[in-house]
Amino acid sequence: MELRANVPDGPIEQKWDRHRVELKLVNPANKRKYDVIVVGSGLAGASAAATLGELGYNVRCFCFQDSARRAHSIAAQGGINAAKNYQNDGDSVFRLFYDTIKGGDFRSREANVYRLAQISVNIIDQCVAQGVPFAREYGGLLANRSFGGAQVSRTFYARGQTGQQLLLGAYQALSRQIAAGKVAMYPRTEMLDVIAIDGRARGIVVRDLVTGKVSSHVAHAVVLASGGYANVYYLSTNAKGCNVTATWRAYKRGAAFANPCFTQIHPTCIPHSGDYQSKLTLMSESLRNDGRIWVPQRAGDTRPPGEIPDAERDYYLERIYPSFGNLAPRDISSRRAKELVDAGHGVGPLKNGVYLDFRDPIARLGRGEIAERYGNLFEMYERITGENPYEVPMRIYPAPHYVMGGLWVDYNLMTTVSGLFVIGEANFSDHGANRLGASALMQGLADGYFVLPYTIGDYLAGQRFDQVDDRHAACRDTEREVGQRVNRLLSAKGSRTVDGVHRELGALLREKCGMARNAAGLQEALRTIPELRERFWREVRVTGSGAEFNQELEKAGRVADFLEFGELMCQDALQREESCGGHFREEYQTPDGEALRDDERFAYVAAWEYAGAGNPARLNREPLTFESVHLTQRSYQ
Repeated sequence: MELRANVPDGPIEQKWDRHRVELKLVNPANKRKYDVIVVGSGLAGASAAATLGELGYNVRCFCFQDSARRAHSIAAQGGINAAKNYQNDGDSVFRLFYDTIKGGDFRSREANVYRLAQISVNIIDQCVAQGVPFAREYGGLLANRSFGGAQVSRTFYARGQTGQQLLLGAYQALSRQIAAGKVAMYPRTEMLDVIAIDGRARGIVVRDLVTGKVSSHVAHAVVLASGGYANVYYLSTNAKGCNVTATWRAYKRGAAFANPCFTQIHPTCIPHSGDYQSKLTLMSESLRNDGRIWVPQRAGDTRPPGEIPDAERDYYLERIYPSFGNLAPRDISSRRAKELVDAGHGVGPLKNGVYLDFRDPIARLGRGEIAERYGNLFEMYERITGENPYEVPMRIYPAPHYVMGGLWVDYNLMTTVSGLFVIGEANFSDHGANRLGASALMQGLADGYFVLPYTIGDYLAGQRFDQVDDRHAACRDTEREVGQRVNRLLSAKGSRTVDGVHRELGALLREKCGMARNAAGLQEALRTIPELRERFWREVRVTGSGAEFNQELEKAGRVADFLEFGELMCQDALQREESCGGHFREEYQTPDGEALRDDERFAYVAAWEYAGAGNPARLNREPLTFESVHLTQRSYQ
């Protein structure tokens, strides 16, 4: 497999502008002749579908939720980054670019990240024009706050509902195109495979989740905006429906999967409280702007937090990272919390959390000001835990949250399969080995509103397409394969539940391929996962039929994919013999416990190629070069 990044020549500041001028165009009259499929209706998918429809393309948008408004983007709380420098505190496009490259531990493609920083300033204007109710200062200007990994205030927010408000903006744009007849919406429809004809993506096979009908949809290009795979861990901050199926099926049709072991653990989650839980709840990283994180200095201290004086508290992030303090990046903050809990300093009933304390900001600013900033988050926390965070500290602990890995894409967001584009969290392109807070929404909207509409036109203008409909042999063959998988799942008549197997897989991956990894643990996981996969097919029970609404069947298909994908995650983590960002190999760390990169051997994107059932995936490498920043040991002290 040849990886062609297609990064344009020239100074990094000019690459995107020059590239846009050189891209081929589709004239307005011809756009209506092209069909585009978009899978996913979150921020990336909805913004892409709306923009492509506005341009004149015929768009079909698929989501497995009952409405595009239920996409998981609504769960993003804290904000969206943009290099506007409204605070006049030294921000710039270059600083956002550098913070993102450094935050990702120098494992992302420079050109893509710089483009993201450039486009960030346009995203805010677009969203304001759509009516997104960003918070404002007293004088009416848009407000900003800080997020982890930055020393400037560049994060725009709408209280603790930023993702929801941004999605409503994209959704109204999408609804306008639906009403205009340019976008056809297919809710409650799950993509189960890619249709490839003559080496190009020409459609998808889907299952109607209400009726069970399997059908083909053909187009001139396919866009995947299906989100991330953190639910492979079973317990994560993701909605229960989030899965790897769309990208995994594309991988098995020839799309390279890049850096699958680069997963992010979010430091600000409500701790796990019992085996009955099926997911975890995120508390916005924005809380770290004012809240102070600490644990008792004495291991095993059982006193209530109010009885522990300051002299006996360890504000460990402020102690270890005085320059960034409680706003240290997510990977670093998460590992420090784990180390202290493992050493016996954990708090709460299960001793599995650390404190996030608002005593000092309430005393300084007043309860009213804190309520104005974080009131809905405080209310959510109290509803879940029964504890009032205005009076006692919140308890938090790291949890699987976001994934930096995804399908490999070039500068134009196209995979190794011609005509198959991937945007948002489903691709690998912009965050390296760790994502900075408030950058996910930025990437999803940049890809959907501003990048893909240019680059997909270049692809369409440069191709000649044969006439294809859903009666094509490739459609029939792919439908048959999908049907066989569905029937195999339905024929599983063991005694175990799908959730039970998923829980076992998640526990294994959290232990062996979670916040910390080592060779022995990864090798054990690589021996255990195939055994678990074999037991899944032998022992699981899938009730109901395929010709009806069947959530157990939906889950079974997704868990079957997780059982294959988890093996690739561990394979990727084992071969990367270094620590970088969220990938922390215990054998490779500095004397003070920080990630130790090996730029001589591993300054590359690991792009894995499917080699057929039962065969290990083949590793392809895209070298990473750094012309605009210098490779340095990442430090936030």
